[in-house]
Amino acid sequence: MQDPLPTTVVGSYPQPDWLVDRAMLGSRLPPRTRALEIWRVASEYLEQAQDDATVLAIRDMERAGIDIITDGEIRRESYSNRFATALEGMDLDNPGTALDRTGHPNPVPRVVGPIRRTRPVEVRDVEFLRATTTRTIKATLPGPFTMSQQAQDDFYHDEEELAMALAEAVNAEVRDLFAAGADVVQLDEPYLQARADKARRFAIKAINRALSGIAGTTALHTCFGYAHIVHSRPNGYPFLEPLADVDVRQISMESAQQNVDLSVLKSLSNKTLIVGVIDLSDESPVEDVDAVAARIRNALQFVDAERLILAPDCGMKYLPRPKAFGKLTALARAAAKVRAEL
Repeated sequence: MQDPLPTTVVGSYPQPDWLVDRAMLGSRLPPRTRALEIWRVASEYLEQAQDDATVLAIRDMERAGIDIITDGEIRRESYSNRFATALEGMDLDNPGTALDRTGHPNPVPRVVGPIRRTRPVEVRDVEFLRATTTRTIKATLPGPFTMSQQAQDDFYHDEEELAMALAEAVNAEVRDLFAAGADVVQLDEPYLQARADKARRFAIKAINRALSGIAGTTALHTCFGYAHIVHSRPNGYPFLEPLADVDVRQISMESAQQNVDLSVLKSLSNKTLIVGVIDLSDESPVEDVDAVAARIRNALQFVDAERLILAPDCGMKYLPRPKAFGKLTALARAAAKVRAEL
């Protein structure tokens, strides 16, 4: 039986400088189309290099004391493009344009035919992770609503219909990720906050379709965007309470950077909550353990310890690796400190 207040990561971990051009990665918006130019390793050696870097990420999370780990999303150029660009129906050679959450145009996959998942996309990633650690493991996928907002739709001409087609593809992938050994599968849906009005219309319907018939432990992550990219951030979520109706066991949210009023957690009393208690903004230092413990105690005012999982905010991939490791270590030590007080 797992101890109360387990720790996890949202998804990403810093990729080594020898694997990616980190200056290029950090100077641009997260790519929606493929961005092969960020990789420093020749294509014939890239998978081997990604495997090696993934082992480093796994071992860092283990050494830091994190209970529920990922593969660090080391093989990805962004959280969403690895899966979205693998789907049939997307024209990658002639990309479209869509506004990102900051209001700027961004190259995106262009939908030119029926969306179909023709092959597993992340199964090998999960198999590799499962074979490399004995810890509880989590796999992450972009959610159907967010992907529908990160594409130019030249086929369906209906955002809800596109989201439902993407949900079918996600559902097939989720099933295969559990079969490959994932303990938790998480859907990343940051655009629930960036497009809250559209989310109210069809996001929950699409997400529930993506998870239809799934028996494993599922999570939904929502956020304000990477701290490295999005600097103007509200202290409240425009679309959080409705997530009580989403067919997931866990809801993941960030809160540390902008001091979110965590009383909102009371509206999600039917979910396990993954709460960000580590600030990942560029200027943030490695937190003192007592400071993190205070954030954990604040969360415990609104959610029972048995329903609370502790995490950083999102966007760890943009931090220097020593800083990321230090923050995860502080998280694990703070969780142990508060756990001893229960």
